This record gives sequence, C-alpha cells and structure tokens, in this order.
Amino acid sequence: MTDTVLILGGRSDIGLATAHAFAALGHPVQLAARDAAALEPEKTDLELRHRVAVTLHELDALDVAGHADFVAALEPAPGIVVSVIGALGDQDADEEDHANAIRVMRANYEGPAVLLACVANQMAARGRGTIVGVSSVAGDRGRATNYIYGSAKAGFTAYLSGLRNRLARQGVHVVTVKPGFVATRMTAHMDLPAKLTAQPGQVADAIVAAVTRRRNVVYVKPVWRLVMTIIRAIPEGIFKKLSI
Repeated sequence: MTDTVLILGGRSDIGLATAHAFAALGHPVQLAARDAAALEPEKTDLELRHRVAVTLHELDALDVAGHADFVAALEPAPGIVVSVIGALGDQDADEEDHANAIRVMRANYEGPAVLLACVANQMAARGRGTIVGVSSVAGDRGRATNYIYGSAKAGFTAYLSGLRNRLARQGVHVVTVKPGFVATRMTAHMDLPAKLTAQPGQVADAIVAAVTRRRNVVYVKPVWRLVMTIIRAIPEGIFKKLSI
C-alpha cells in the first residue's frame, strides 16, 4: 500500500508543493493548517490532478496541548509526516517586540517539535514510518541578522537529530531538510540572491528524494553546505565583528 502523507503547515508554498510531489507518486495526502476549510480549492486541485484522496485537517501548531489528540484522530494514520511549520518574523522588530519573538520561536521549534513527538510515539509503536522536518541553514550558526529565527531552527535541528538517533532502531526514519533561501510568499519582500535561492518545487523534490533514499540531513542547494561550513569555521573574535 502507498503511505498516506501528512503535511503539517499545508497552507505554505513549500507544503503545497510537497503535497503535489507526493500525490504525483500516488500518495494520499492529508493537509493540516489553520483555517483548513479555506484549502478546499487546493484539495480539489490535488484530487483532480493526481487522482488521489486528499483530506483537510484543522491545526493550530501553537496549541501544543491539543497535539496528541490531533495526531491520534488522524485516519488513516500517516506513514510519512512532513513538517513545514514555521514563521520568519522580523529580527529588528522582534528585538523589541518580545511577544512576537516568542511566537517566532514557538512556531519554529516548540510547536513542530511537540507535534512530531506525538507522531514519533505513534510510529514507534507501529514499528515503521518516516518523519521529515524542514529546518534551516539559519540554525547552523547564530548571526546578528536573524538570531531569533535561527536559534529556534537550531533547536529544531538538534531535536530532529536526537529523534533520528532514538528511532533508528525502531523502524522509523527521520530526515532534516535545510532549504536556505526559498522564493515564497513569506520571503517576497526580500531581495534574495538567485544562486542561493530555491523554488518551492525544488524543496519538495528534495524532500521526496530524501524519503526515497533514506537520507539523514539534506541541504536543498548543495552550495549551502559549503557556505555554512565556512561560516561555522570563522573564529568568534572575527565573527562578532561581521554582519552576515
């Protein structure tokens, strides 16, 4: 049987592109998002285009108290879960607006981590499954220009690493995806360098390939692995004088 794929953050550009990529391979899709009913046109498009079953599921990623019930109620239980939940925030504004900084940190770490904890327990009990967490290269080293967002992604990356280590002997595979810049509605206001920027479809293809090939950590654009290796290697005395 073809595994059902649950997309957490199904309203996002990357989430919808990932849904199409898996549906094109015959996977039934579950789209989870806030105001899920508004995704009815996307649901219809997926069903007509790919001839697969698609269901919509209401989800508030920050309502961590409800996550266990949300996961338990999914029918069928998904065999592949992809979390693309996140919020970019505004570094300069969030340095002063602590309430929004908390929302950014919760959206990028606490919310998806608790959701995936519930998924992990369910998959471990079954002895099979795949979890994909979309993190960020911003978590590879804290930088002055995005350390609120980056610190949350660093936590999420570490969480996925630990989850992968825990579940490796229980039949559950965990993938960490680091896209770098992606041209989406969330980044439309930014002037992104073309050579370092991926399209949502490229991220989706990388996710599908990582699941198929059982990869562990994936940089969507390989150049980011080199870029972040260099950034991590800069001595702290020099690094703190830079603005990158």
